[in-house]
Amino acid sequence: MIRSKVKAEHVTEVEAAARRVFAALQQAQPDGIRYSSCRLSDGVTYMALLELDEGVENPLPSLPEFREFQENLKNWMAEPPIPEQLTVVGSYRFF
Repeated sequence: MIRSKVKAEHVTEVEAAARRVFAALQQAQPDGIRYSSCRLSDGVTYMALLELDEGVENPLPSLPEFREFQENLKNWMAEPPIPEQLTVVGSYRFF
């Protein structure tokens, strides 16, 4: 999981770029990946969740849309992102 706070004036750009990443994923249909992005209630903090099946290499860096998103994040961020490792205790059709 990565939690990121962006500058309020860039929320529209962040969300448009995220939609392009998800559209590219939808088109590519890579196996073994679950990926989600959510905006929190403050309107400027986002949480991205990524799970990869064992032995599956992360396909995100191979997508031009994701690389563009990552490059632009440098200017959109209000503070450094906070990566956290999660341990799934229970899940119903989420992971």
